[in-house]
Amino acid sequence: MELFNKIYKDKFAFGAFLVLAFLYLIILFADFIAPYSSLYSNRDMSYAPPSKIYTITEDGRISKPYTYNYIREYEPSLMQTIYKQDRSTKYYIKPFVKGEKYKFLGIIPCDRHLFGVREGGYIYPLGTDINGRDVFSRLLFGGRISMTIGFLSLFIVFPIGLLYGGISGYFGGIIDNIMMRFAEAIMAIPSFYLLIILAAILPSGMTSIQRFCLIIVILALIGWAGFARVIRGMVLSIKNEEFVQAAKTIGASKLRIITKHILPQTTSYVIIALTLSVPSYILAESGLSFLGLGIQQPDASWGNMLKEAQEFTNILYRPWLLIPGLLIFTAVLSFNLLGDAIRDFLDPKSKIR
Repeated sequence: MELFNKIYKDKFAFGAFLVLAFLYLIILFADFIAPYSSLYSNRDMSYAPPSKIYTITEDGRISKPYTYNYIREYEPSLMQTIYKQDRSTKYYIKPFVKGEKYKFLGIIPCDRHLFGVREGGYIYPLGTDINGRDVFSRLLFGGRISMTIGFLSLFIVFPIGLLYGGISGYFGGIIDNIMMRFAEAIMAIPSFYLLIILAAILPSGMTSIQRFCLIIVILALIGWAGFARVIRGMVLSIKNEEFVQAAKTIGASKLRIITKHILPQTTSYVIIALTLSVPSYILAESGLSFLGLGIQQPDASWGNMLKEAQEFTNILYRPWLLIPGLLIFTAVLSFNLLGDAIRDFLDPKSKIR
């Protein structure tokens, strides 16, 4: 509670907390919020611009929100495809519209979506991609991968790093030397290039779920060494404290002393490291997917969605394809601001420095 009060008083940290809470909330309820499923595609609407929402009719009266369908035409003078609105039919935007079936929270069968239009109409809040897939819906589903991969990787990194660093620091001597030289060898590996190599040699027939799990494991196996080294240094300074000597005196086993008495003293650092490490994993996954070595189409992640925006014509004429990059930037910045605030609170010396 005291930590939350500290964050609440820091306007930047509290703003970052609200942004992250909002992002995780909408990806949790992505199936309900998104008007379409992650695999929805309408090839006739390739690169359709965002749907225009109207609340005032042609004669100036206030109306319920509505939109028009687009008509795709080829313009010879521009030598490109353009979209015009078909103003013959209005499609009113309604809440809790019946649509594609899904399982709410992965459990409850449901077919209601937060908003939508009646059958025959289309609504694309953020336009579509080259395959006519709704960008808004895919952003929500892609966020589930991009925003969770960091925490899932840390579930592997932190236990390994804590135990490895704890054992190395507690025993010291030749055991410490051997374990730290191995950890330093792992740290010397250029992680991003290793990720590219390993991702490139993965079998092409793997599903995105299998590839996602392997990316998590790969990120974790090259990320624990630096964390373990810091834990080892903390254990070296803690193991001679009186409460540790008291535990030895009453006959506690070495493993119990490490896990029950020493490692809990590193909690403050662990919390700080957690919030500051997640952004690096988000960027690693996004970078791999952007290069085509991570999550594969048709499954969405912010990284592979951003890949489509690398074409110069898309940047000029279809700026909505850059939104995944904006979300990656927002998420990483929010985690860093929140992590800095937590570090200042749990480690006051860092603020003095």
